[in-house]
Amino acid sequence: MIAAAAVAALVTSDTAIVALSLAGGIAIVVLAGLLSRMATVYTITNQRRRIKRGLVARRVQQTRIDRVQNVNTDESVIGRLLKVGSVDFDTAGTDDSEFSFVGVNRPGDVVAAVERAQAESMPLGSEDPRRPAL
Repeated sequence: MIAAAAVAALVTSDTAIVALSLAGGIAIVVLAGLLSRMATVYTITNQRRRIKRGLVARRVQQTRIDRVQNVNTDESVIGRLLKVGSVDFDTAGTDDSEFSFVGVNRPGDVVAAVERAQAESMPLGSEDPRRPAL
């Protein structure tokens, strides 16, 4: 995007062409991000976590909720201002570092949803071995 504006600036001294090149580049980046976001669906139930990607081609990734061991969030400074971040899941028995919810609103709410889903998936009367006894 910046490269296109730089090339336009070298080729011409017309600031309108440079501005249009820069605006066009920004529009392409925003459109690509919007399409990517629309093509990705994250789902958390009391049984599974699921990521569905793609509009035409489809990629579905899922795992059982009881296999979640750690949930990590990552928010940049701008992400914190916009309340957007990533949630990474560590899953028992796998090296599935690719299981992340990227660019989600309020990552803390996603973590809370996973904790609720884990609590709902446990049989009545059982205790979660990861939580200390009171």
